[in-house]
Amino acid sequence: MSLSVKIMDEIKNAMRAKDTVALEALRAIKSEILLAQTASGSKEEITNEDEIKILQRLVKMRKDSASIFTTQNRPDLAEPELAQIAVIEKFLPAQLSEVEIEAIVSKIISETGASGIASMGKVMGLASAQIGGQAEGKTISAIVKKLLV
Repeated sequence: MSLSVKIMDEIKNAMRAKDTVALEALRAIKSEILLAQTASGSKEEITNEDEIKILQRLVKMRKDSASIFTTQNRPDLAEPELAQIAVIEKFLPAQLSEVEIEAIVSKIISETGASGIASMGKVMGLASAQIGGQAEGKTISAIVKKLLV
């Protein structure tokens, strides 16, 4: 079952439950998927990787907003953002722990023979391709930097 079908089912459930926070998050996902489909100029289904990137971008946007609201002492605005993050993350694959990411990155470094910060781009490219949507780019970058320095 594709992501758009799952989203439609969840939208119906959220409407029945009168869950406005979940409904808002699900409609945002649906909107981004439709925009991605029409941006390519066709009504074809977008790839699974593209769906994961869309979901990660939506989570990142909400995390950024929530942190801004928290620093401005506006918990009333931060709470809905955090609740929407929980709804969106249900559709993301299970996230890897930092230990698992570190193991993958160190394996890539040993296979490629990378050393020094100059090799960071090559290692990041391989790590991002291998880890896929199972970790944030920021986390991967921090671990790569730590292991290469």
